[in-house]
Amino acid sequence: MKHPRRLLAGCAALALAATAGVIVVRDQQGASPGSNAAAAVEATATPGRLTDAQKKVRKDEVDVVLAARARAVLKGSQGGFLAAVDPKQPRLVARQKLLFTNLRKFGFTQLTYFAAEERESPELTTKYGAAAFTTRVMMRYQLAGLDAKPVQTDLGYTFVRRSGAWILVEDSAIDGELSDDGHRQPWDYQEVAVVRRGKVVVVVDKRELALGQKVAKVSQGAVDAVRRHWPRPWNGAVMVVAMAEPRVMSLLWTSGSGSGWTIAAKAVTLYDGEPIGPKTTTPVSSRIVVNPAVRKRLDEDLLVHEMTHVATVPIGHNTPIWLVEGLAEYVRCASIEDDPHWTVDPYRKTVRTKYLPGMKVLPGPAEFDADGDRSYGQSWWITAYLESKLGEKGVASLYTDLAQHSTTQAAYEAIVKKHTGKTPAQLVAAVKKFKG
Repeated sequence: MKHPRRLLAGCAALALAATAGVIVVRDQQGASPGSNAAAAVEATATPGRLTDAQKKVRKDEVDVVLAARARAVLKGSQGGFLAAVDPKQPRLVARQKLLFTNLRKFGFTQLTYFAAEERESPELTTKYGAAAFTTRVMMRYQLAGLDAKPVQTDLGYTFVRRSGAWILVEDSAIDGELSDDGHRQPWDYQEVAVVRRGKVVVVVDKRELALGQKVAKVSQGAVDAVRRHWPRPWNGAVMVVAMAEPRVMSLLWTSGSGSGWTIAAKAVTLYDGEPIGPKTTTPVSSRIVVNPAVRKRLDEDLLVHEMTHVATVPIGHNTPIWLVEGLAEYVRCASIEDDPHWTVDPYRKTVRTKYLPGMKVLPGPAEFDADGDRSYGQSWWITAYLESKLGEKGVASLYTDLAQHSTTQAAYEAIVKKHTGKTPAQLVAAVKKFKG
């Protein structure tokens, strides 16, 4: 969120990713799975000429070694994790060793990898030979205490066969073809520290452990504030990523095409399913990622806004942006004024005098893109008006109804009328008269 020069984006529909290799798995007789068919694969000059049966054998073999790789993470076997990583590439081995160290700190209750579609790469074929196999790999996982259900993201790998076994030779060569946050996760860069405080999990650089403990304390205060003003059940489980690395989750820290703004943090929404393309399923979980430039001066009200998104994400994804962001701003401002020594009156005055007079519609994506300051302020004012008429429980009911059932313009207008007694246009007129 932005207050007054901080602005946060809403629920980005993103998903998490990681880096993984493979492990060679052999049966009790010492032969690799499907060894006869595998020999046929290895003998074929060009992967594109493989028969469908040969391609299935190749995928099945890679899936077997990927499954073993996942078991190595869960069981804490670094040797197993690195077994099929190309030993001729010390930098690749070092990256994979660091990846294993980081993954073990997060606490997975579920973790699986499986090969998806093949990706042709002439550059990699030239480098590793005609039989090199480049593929998207899906990572499906669930973090203990954070994710109610598994989430999914994609990775990109290249394998070659040596002495009848698949060997990982590239772990990032096709990152540009993955989902927006593919291979850009907290565990993919420098070694991290994972700090836990109740249900709050904070990820920082290992050298900034003291910062992680500070952020965890502030985050717990923000969780408590959200639970005071959001009447629906929320267990307060949340991950906050406050690392120095700017590439984590592949986020951009500016937005807007009109009077743009600098983003201080984002609540990144996670799904279970294909990570590329529009999302049609209910969100599963969220992570809050903090702009590296502000991580050392993070304050509670900033986190309250984003944690409101985390608390509301599992309900559904059809709520209009004016209520998504308006609710987050409402909870943030209400939490500030829980302390009798603090007030948002300067912000209230700015919205009333500067942003309301020109409001013609309930702000949508175009209004947010054109002027974020104005749209966030207007959305807060709308939500504050609704709270004055409906109470916090009534606002939560409106939010939930829209999240789950606002699938068409007609449905949206009907839901607004049902809860407020007004059409969207009438609601705008009433909000402009609201004194706050």
